[in-house]
This record gives sequence, C-alpha cells and structure tokens, in this order.
Amino acid sequence: MFHGTTIVAVKGKNNDVAIGGDGQVTFGEKTIIKHQAKKVRKLYKNTVLVGFAGSVADAFTLTEKFEGKLEQHGGHLKRAAVELAQEWRKDKILRKYEAMMVAMDLETILLISGNGEVIEPDDDVIAIGSGGAYALAAAKALYYHTDLGSKDIVYESLKIAASICIYTNSNISIETL
Repeated sequence: MFHGTTIVAVKGKNNDVAIGGDGQVTFGEKTIIKHQAKKVRKLYKNTVLVGFAGSVADAFTLTEKFEGKLEQHGGHLKRAAVELAQEWRKDKILRKYEAMMVAMDLETILLISGNGEVIEPDDDVIAIGSGGAYALAAAKALYYHTDLGSKDIVYESLKIAASICIYTNSNISIETL
C-alpha cells in the first residue's frame, strides 16, 4: 500500500470524466511535509488524465515516460499503458519504482502498475492509494445512487476519504475532460 495519497477517477454518465487527488505528501510513516501537492495532470494535448500514488519522484518519472509513450502512439491510451507497464516491469531500475498510476480518456479508465498490470475496471470508477478503498466505496455509492457528475463524485469521495484516512488530506485537485 502507498501511504500519502488518494486518487479517484470517474467516467460520468454524461460522458464527462474527472480525476482527483488529495494534496498530502508524507515523509516516512509519521511526517507530513507538504499539504498542497498536485498529483493529477493532463497529458497528450489535454486528452488524457493521469493521477499517481506512491513515491513522488518515481511517479514524476513514470508520468514523463507515459507521456512519451502517448506521443509515440498518437494518444492511444491502452497501447501506451501496455508499453509503459512492460517497460516498467522489465527495466532493472524502473522495476524498483514504488508508484501506481490511473490514466483515463473519454472512453477508458486504466490502472497501471509496476507488476506489468494494466487493468480496466468493470465499473466507471477506480481509486488507488492509502485512502483508495474509502474513496472507491464512496465514489461507487455516489455514482450508482445520485445524479452527480464525475467532478462532484470525485470531490465528495475524496472528502470522505480525507475524513477517514490519516494519509489523505482535504486539499483536493481535480482535472476534467
């Protein structure tokens, strides 16, 4: 489990997509060193959203590599994700990286990990990080039982996770398409 962040991604019922994360960066197990980090961003001509959990330096490197893969494959999300996961798993240095990513475009949400996994969830909702289980439960409840859009679901589920998880704060950043 990665301590220090929560990322939630939702593909809304109205073809809207959003990804969000809290702003807390934890050093070790006991010290908060940053409250307003931005762990979500837009890539490839503002058509792909990514969020990361885990080591910040590792996540930045992986995000840059992923952006290169998107450029190489003309923004094709699944192909870029598979190539990143393969390289991440096979490369001796990258294999040691401690991070996870969620990437999404208007059609697809993917979880990408260093174990070579590229997973497309059954639902239009996914969450990772230390508060991921709390945020996922909240996001699914809101998705299936309200008419909220994706941005509002992401925001509310991150607020709920922040109220439960000590590694998640309520300084929330959200990106949408």
